[in-house]
Amino acid sequence: MKTRAAVLSALGAARPYATSRPLAITELDLAPPGRGEIRVRVAAAGLCHSDLSVINGDRPRPLPMALGHEASAVVDALGEGVDDLAVGDHVVVVFVPSCGHCAPCAEGRPALCEPGAAANLAGTLLGGTRRLARDGVPVNHHLGCSIFADYAVVSRRSVVRIDPDVPLTDAALFGCAVLTGVGAVVNTAAVRAGASVAVVGLGGVGLAAVLGAVAAGARQVVAVDLADDKLALARALGATDTVNAGAADAADVVRAATGGGAEFVFEFAGSVRALEFAYRVTRRGGTTVTAGLPPAAATFAVPAVNLVAEERTIKGSYVGTCVPSRDIPHFIALYRQGRLPVHRLLSGTLALDDINAGFDRLQDGHAVRQVVVFDR
Repeated sequence: MKTRAAVLSALGAARPYATSRPLAITELDLAPPGRGEIRVRVAAAGLCHSDLSVINGDRPRPLPMALGHEASAVVDALGEGVDDLAVGDHVVVVFVPSCGHCAPCAEGRPALCEPGAAANLAGTLLGGTRRLARDGVPVNHHLGCSIFADYAVVSRRSVVRIDPDVPLTDAALFGCAVLTGVGAVVNTAAVRAGASVAVVGLGGVGLAAVLGAVAAGARQVVAVDLADDKLALARALGATDTVNAGAADAADVVRAATGGGAEFVFEFAGSVRALEFAYRVTRRGGTTVTAGLPPAAATFAVPAVNLVAEERTIKGSYVGTCVPSRDIPHFIALYRQGRLPVHRLLSGTLALDDINAGFDRLQDGHAVRQVVVFDR
């Protein structure tokens, strides 16, 4: 069958993207799902900095590639061997497929699935296949998803079924922003009730972390960003303090507000400078968690003596250290209770044809989470 998809054929396009149009909305051939795969009809797909980092060349991927990794969808067809889903089921797409058998999967750490990571790097589905082609030439899959499209074929291991009454536009955010942000708080750091938290970088993932910290019962949540409108939104979502990172004394302000530094500090800006800031505002004995994705060559220098003398901890967090089949239903339950108002992260919706302009808004910091909605 045919599907319209947003295809990237070259890295590092000039800005504005609305003019250079690095993502071409192209009709592709979509092969039927193979064994262990499904075809989905995409309902909503979020624009994320992880997509942007491929477009601008910070995280090179094999090209041509159909982009998109955060989405909700409806099952449209089942491949051989898929007997736990039905056509019409609603699903959230997850950007790291888990094989269930490698050492990390066996240890309950599917975000680190080794075959999943290898497939994502190669631009294939989990089984090593490519189901997209243009004029007979294979097109690579983005993180096993390629979900900026009307239809997609993905591994069964790349989706989690959800209840059909969850609004699909909101549900899309659970596949990346919520998994990564809330997961970093409750899984990677295991923030306890009464703790002090700081969040550096208030994109969709960072603001989801603010929601997660509030839901976890943190007594203090300090939100840090360069944009005053995002700081205002963070306060509306429950942050107790907000600090503009552009101020010369921003780190001192955070340390003063938290009595010497926060117990848990999260960095989601994807820059070494932001990570250094996060480390500076972490208290003695505290934990700095980074889920930002800087360019691959970036390095972070740590005052080694502090790790010992101050008993510091630095942790990476990928997919929020989540078990998606467990955590997505849990997070959706909190959303239904009003404790994770994910819908408040939505900056707006757009059509697939307008996706390049959407990435301009994301790059310029004018949007938190925009969602491509596929009208039927």
